[in-house]
Order: sequence, then structure tokens, then C-alpha cells
Amino acid sequence: MELEFSGNTIRLDKELSELDRLVLRFVKILEKSKIDYVIISGYVAILFGRSRNTEDVDLFIEEMDFAKFMRLWRELEKEGFWCLNTSSPQNAYNGYLKEKLAVRFALKDEMEPNFEVKFPKSRYNIYSLKKKIEVALSAGKMMTSELELQIAFKLSLGSDKDFEDARHLYNIFKEHLNIELLKIHIRDLKVEKRADGVIWKKA
Repeated sequence: MELEFSGNTIRLDKELSELDRLVLRFVKILEKSKIDYVIISGYVAILFGRSRNTEDVDLFIEEMDFAKFMRLWRELEKEGFWCLNTSSPQNAYNGYLKEKLAVRFALKDEMEPNFEVKFPKSRYNIYSLKKKIEVALSAGKMMTSELELQIAFKLSLGSDKDFEDARHLYNIFKEHLNIELLKIHIRDLKVEKRADGVIWKKA
């Protein structure tokens, strides 16, 4: 795996997994539908070489009206995806997204991996959608969350898996991170002690 940094873009030279290709397929539908999105959480660490399985890929998408969501729904169906929560786009929109709950999409007749899609509901959710980075791959591109926030957020979740994700991202990117920004996120999320044990002392 080779990384090249250019402004707000990371060029990533790696052999793409089936999951990588599926994620690219999904985000191309979002881009075709002109929907702003950001990939967050565990898949970000997997994308950058962390060896572990995941059942879902988490994304925030921009808030939109039902008409725009309906166009996305139809495009996803056309491209071979189905919604695990409900067969009704009205229920998916009003009963889930508008209530700040996730709707899940997977390839037809499959349950996982699935895409957990939700509207942002907190200031950090909104921040991640605005302050994203582009990851350029051989077969396309995708938008992921700012690495400094991603590391701090993983520390806040608190499981061993999340700590390993945070440590992996820090070790891969520590020479390119904005350390002051990382410390701000760590302080805001009140995870200073976890950072001491997971990344500063053990990196």
C-alpha cells in the first residue's frame, strides 16, 4: 500500500478488496444523484490497511427533501441494492432518516456488508460532512472523514476494536496529521486519558 498526499486528497495505491469495490459502486450512485456524503467509522481504518472484518459501512449524507431521496432510492434499486429496514421509501425517509435513524442498504438478497446511511444530527456529524477528504483509488474515489476527527472519535467509542482502529490510523498517518487539531478533537471529546494509553504512549 502506497500513499501520496496532495492538498486535501490522498492517493492510495492498493489492491482493491471486494469491499472496496462495493463501496466505490455505492458512492458512485450517490455522486450520480448529486448527494453530498462522507464515509466514517470502521471502514476508514480498513480502507487504509487495517485487517479486520466489518458488517457495515457508515455514511452521513446531506439532509434533503423527499423528492431527492426518492430519486436516490430508485437509482439504488436500479443498481441492484435494497433497503433492509423497509420496502417503503416514504417510511425510510420519514420513519428513519428524518428521525435521525439509519437506513441500511445492501445488494439484493444479501444482508451484509450493508451501508448504514443517516442524516447528520450533531455538530461533529455536520463537521465531518463539511471537512472531508478525498481518497483517490485506481478504480475511482470516495470521500472519508477528516483523519484527526476519525482518530478522536474512535477513541470516544471505547471498544478494543475502536482503539485498534485509532492506533492504526495514527501510526499510518502520524507524520501527516495536524497534531494540534487532533489534540483539540481529543480534548473536545474528553478522551485525553484514552489518547495517552492508545496513541501517544503506544504508537
